[in-house]
Amino acid sequence: MKADQQKNGNEHTTKENEHTTGKDEHKANKHNAPECTLFEKILKSDLPDSQTLIVSRTDLVCTLLNRYPYSVGHLLVVPCRVVVELDKLTNAESIALWEGVRTAAATVKHVFKPDGLNIGANIGSGAGASVADHMHVHVVPRWNADTGFMSSISNARVLPMTLHECWERLQKAWPHSR
Repeated sequence: MKADQQKNGNEHTTKENEHTTGKDEHKANKHNAPECTLFEKILKSDLPDSQTLIVSRTDLVCTLLNRYPYSVGHLLVVPCRVVVELDKLTNAESIALWEGVRTAAATVKHVFKPDGLNIGANIGSGAGASVADHMHVHVVPRWNADTGFMSSISNARVLPMTLHECWERLQKAWPHSR
């Protein structure tokens, strides 16, 4: 757990301004070759999915929990190939991406029973993308009045369960698991 996250009983508080990675994640290394994107590092790691928070993998897309979620169940649907712009996806990748978003939305609704969902992509740093070098789509469950005291006053979110507990629930309910 990061030092700026506080564990308080079974609730976890994450600062609102934390993002998945820094804006300079895809810098060139000393040999002037681009480094892997954050999502490439996650996908290529030998770590188990329970540690990388990957809920589902296909040949074209993967779905994982956001390590710094806006709400419990905040998922990212990511093309496996590094693509920066939506229009650079192949037809097969586009179909797989939106099928992944549809599956993520249905599973989040089934598991967490939110009042609604935010689904979207921030393409480019000017649009607010904190991981601008590898496009991805957010699936964020929302509840009526889910912006409370902690978000408004202290710029933090209180989550009712750990990321691992959330991952376990989603893993169990994901269509490949049924």
